[in-house]
Amino acid sequence: MFKGVKYILFIYNIMVVHMTVPPHNGGFFSCCSVLLDYMVNYFNSNRRLPDSIDTTGYFIWYKNDKETDVDIRKNYFKENNDPVIPYNNTTVEYKNSYQFSKYSTLDFASITPFIQIYFSPSEEIGNIVSNIETKYSIDYENTCVIFFRGNDKCTETPLPHYSELYQSAYNIYVENRNVKFLVQSDETEFIEFMLSKFPENSFYFRDEIRHIPRSITTVDNVMKSKNSEFSKYFLAITLIMSKCKYLVCNTGNCSLWIVLFRGNCENVHQHLR
Repeated sequence: MFKGVKYILFIYNIMVVHMTVPPHNGGFFSCCSVLLDYMVNYFNSNRRLPDSIDTTGYFIWYKNDKETDVDIRKNYFKENNDPVIPYNNTTVEYKNSYQFSKYSTLDFASITPFIQIYFSPSEEIGNIVSNIETKYSIDYENTCVIFFRGNDKCTETPLPHYSELYQSAYNIYVENRNVKFLVQSDETEFIEFMLSKFPENSFYFRDEIRHIPRSITTVDNVMKSKNSEFSKYFLAITLIMSKCKYLVCNTGNCSLWIVLFRGNCENVHQHLR
């Protein structure tokens, strides 16, 4: 039996499986990537999904004092009481390490059902998305996201130069003069650089993001007291980025999840080293 299954009940000859997922201590989308890896592995091994899962050991950085022993996944994602994916005798290809892969090679058709079951946004997150869309008058058909995960990400993978992402964005601007650039980063210098390059047609979420001067740490470590609030903002922003027509990004879990929510790599310009 797959590691992590806590107990199995037999009710009227129907097997009911509750799965406790081994804990993971990491950033928000690192938790999502590891959880997705477990669910895909379980499905490949058992040809079905568990009826319910316990992810109490996830999203630890984002819990308030009253949530230490609580599964807070429901704060971010909908509960699904009938998690079913048909098994078609093929293995679903997904690993946590795919954050560093070429995203255009992902098998979106096989992975997307897992995203829909386990990572559809909760009502609260959906409301945050709607509020941000209205506040910034987002026109998805004419918006290009320029996303850069900086700071301590350099300890995991080489980061591209700002100018490389700028060149991709400029090429999009040449093709579509109506485009507006949504600049998103945890690195202050990147935001300032891109806003200066597109002074008339760029914006960023002033009140909904956290960013710090370049350093070998994360906003989650620097601003721990705000992690619960801003993790919800960042999930909502990631969903918004996934809906924009164009995406320019570097490589890592955050970029991966923009693409996973998007469900394809159309108009995605990934800078992979």
